[in-house]
Amino acid sequence: MLTQQSTRRLGFLALAATMAVTRFGQCASASSLPDASWAVFFIAGVYFAADWRWALPALLAQAIGIDFAAIHYYGFSDYCATAAYWFIVPAYSLLWLGGAWFSRAYQTLSRDLGRLALSFMLSVSGCFLLTEGSFYWLNDRIVHASISGWWFNVTSWYGYFMLATAGYVALAVLGHLAATRRLPARASANAMSVARFRS
Repeated sequence: MLTQQSTRRLGFLALAATMAVTRFGQCASASSLPDASWAVFFIAGVYFAADWRWALPALLAQAIGIDFAAIHYYGFSDYCATAAYWFIVPAYSLLWLGGAWFSRAYQTLSRDLGRLALSFMLSVSGCFLLTEGSFYWLNDRIVHASISGWWFNVTSWYGYFMLATAGYVALAVLGHLAATRRLPARASANAMSVARFRS
């Protein structure tokens, strides 16, 4: 029987594995699943807010390590590896904070759905603006940077990142609902069987 601590560890490993598969897979093929990294940081913020001292650095190190390995050992493009790359640290931390802010006063999903949507929208939008804005303005890949060019990039990519991240978070919400509905039912069944045994 799994303890609460072991269940939490498995949950963290599942998030890390999801990021590993989709982040590295995204480098390998355009037909791969969308990168789940943004969703992983948001979801981890929800479930591991109190463990931020080790969990957040561990996920950041994993994301950077995957990118490093993909570029230096597997020959993937280093197009995004500019000085602006390090903005992923505050950007991904912002996703974590969005999840942590949501979880702070969480009661039930039905009551807190609006709060979830707000924290998700704000943190994903902030992450996007940090990563996309820093990449556009702080590198030498774009020869003629302009406000109109930056805005074109924003409107071209914002929807994609928002929808991809929302898809993974929606799957996590469904998983959470399934787990929280099953666990009370299982606890009730166990209590009934113990009562029958004692009688």
